[in-house]
Amino acid sequence: MSSAALAVASKEATARAALRKSNYARRYWPFVLPAAVIVAAVILFPWAFTLFMSVHEWKVGGETPFVGLANYLHLVEDERFRGAVWRTLYFTAFSTLAPLLLGVLAAVCFQANFFFRGVARTLFILPMMATPVAVALVWTMMFHPQLGVLNYLLTSIGLPPSAWVYDAATVIPTLVMVETWQWTPLVMLIVLGGLASLPKDPYEAAILDGANGWQMFRHITLPLVWPFIIVAAMLRLVDALKTFDSIYVITLGGPGTASETINILLYQTAFAYYDLGYGSAMVVVFFVLILLISMLLLKLRRTP
Repeated sequence: MSSAALAVASKEATARAALRKSNYARRYWPFVLPAAVIVAAVILFPWAFTLFMSVHEWKVGGETPFVGLANYLHLVEDERFRGAVWRTLYFTAFSTLAPLLLGVLAAVCFQANFFFRGVARTLFILPMMATPVAVALVWTMMFHPQLGVLNYLLTSIGLPPSAWVYDAATVIPTLVMVETWQWTPLVMLIVLGGLASLPKDPYEAAILDGANGWQMFRHITLPLVWPFIIVAAMLRLVDALKTFDSIYVITLGGPGTASETINILLYQTAFAYYDLGYGSAMVVVFFVLILLISMLLLKLRRTP
């Protein structure tokens, strides 16, 4: 066959392939369209409307004039918002680090074979099965200065009682303790799944070389399970950033504004003061903050 005939045949084959692809796309879109409409209605439209409200003075029952970036500029000058950002980062950092450290430790312990290991694992993950509001109500009763069981236990061993969530100096650490108690099991389950998938050969070689337990954990287990730890950190960090229910139930953002995170402040702004435009600007800034932190963790996932 001549080169000209080969070129014609190649063009015809390319045209037929393009036609088949076009026909496939026309048959494919009717199945994709419902999902695309749902995604647009549930995700894209609310975000677009939030952006729209954030550039307006949107107060319930009043006019909605366009104000441009005035709401965002006011956020920079708002001392209460700056304080809420700091408290959010403080709460998030410790509510992420503490469950991570304890969850990795628990996963290593539960990986070992011991009597009643299955029962111990079941008991350990029970806190994460309860709803945050129910957990918050139980801990609120335990934190009571006079009637709470925690102060009773402290005084029974000779320690002074604590103010817990009723003191501005201890409220955030106390809330971190509640988050750590409830969500350490989640980290443990993720890391434990990673540990179960690790190969045995590196450990056998390390034992032959005379490595001890810490050396094997530092140089074999930790690098291999690092991607699972980062996944657990991302889930825990995003969940800690958006924590609202437990803080609101236990403290309502108090005492004063000592536990007022961004979530509590924007709830008060939008649904107590009915300033939806300013609250929407807080939501947008909060979303950008979460996005930046998540991108940082994704980079860390590649570097054990």
